[in-house]
Amino acid sequence: MKFAFPILVILTGILLIYAMSVALNPVIHIDGLTLNGAPTEQTMGDVQRIFYYHVPSAWTAFTLFFINFIASVQYLVRTNSTTDRFVRVAMYCAAVLGIALLFAGFVVPALTWLAAPAAGATLFLIAVIYMLIRFCFSHSNTDVLALVTAEVGVVFCTIVLITGPIWARPVWGIWWTWDMRLTSTLVLWLIYVSYLFLRRFSASGQTPLLAAALAVFGALCVPFVYFSIWFFRTQHPQPVMGGGGSIDPRMLHVLLLNWLAFSCFAFLVCWSRCRLEKLQRDVDEAHALQSLIGETKGTEPDPSRTNPPRSA
Repeated sequence: MKFAFPILVILTGILLIYAMSVALNPVIHIDGLTLNGAPTEQTMGDVQRIFYYHVPSAWTAFTLFFINFIASVQYLVRTNSTTDRFVRVAMYCAAVLGIALLFAGFVVPALTWLAAPAAGATLFLIAVIYMLIRFCFSHSNTDVLALVTAEVGVVFCTIVLITGPIWARPVWGIWWTWDMRLTSTLVLWLIYVSYLFLRRFSASGQTPLLAAALAVFGALCVPFVYFSIWFFRTQHPQPVMGGGGSIDPRMLHVLLLNWLAFSCFAFLVCWSRCRLEKLQRDVDEAHALQSLIGETKGTEPDPSRTNPPRSA
């Protein structure tokens, strides 16, 4: 573990540089070696290349908010052993049901049309991530994980809100429009910024519980943001994957490569923040204990005052 972090930093840096190169250049020449990057979009031209930063940032933010949701739920349910046991059984059942739906969808065509494989994969993924977090993190550390993923998720969501208008200005002719996708994304960002303000400025002992409840509420906004362009007529483009959309295979390759690079970078930042947050909490606990010991010593009676020396 001592050398794992520096190695991952180097590999992630190389991946980020390569992903940026293929996203910004249709063809890359390196010492006689030719690499194919993302082709230039016929309608929008090179301005479309911001797509390879805008969309992966959104996916990474959604992933972090999802982890924040799972960690927050665990922090809430693990305060009670009975509730914790019930949710664990529910996760095992969800995993089994997910596998059943996943395989049944490939056998029965009607179930495929009803999106049973997607539902099964989602249930199985939720159960796996829930149990993985429960195995790797203690009750107090789930609160650390929730805080850290919210912080990094807000950063990536901010990138989405910045790159979106930059892309929209030359394409739509406007910086912003109050359609459902853009407005719901802004609301999602505000919810998690409120979450961070609550964690930062509230000194109440119930702050982690209140923040966990707010995170669960905020997570409900994530699927609404994602599916808003499916159910509402918006200025935002329709999905390029699923829903009848299509994308050039080379563009898809570069898109997924950038998402992988952003995800690795987010993982490293979360790793560093978790370590710093744990150290900060250890220091705060040590200071609190030291203050308590000092106050206890200060209240002890002075023997010289309670039993003054007798005069000869």
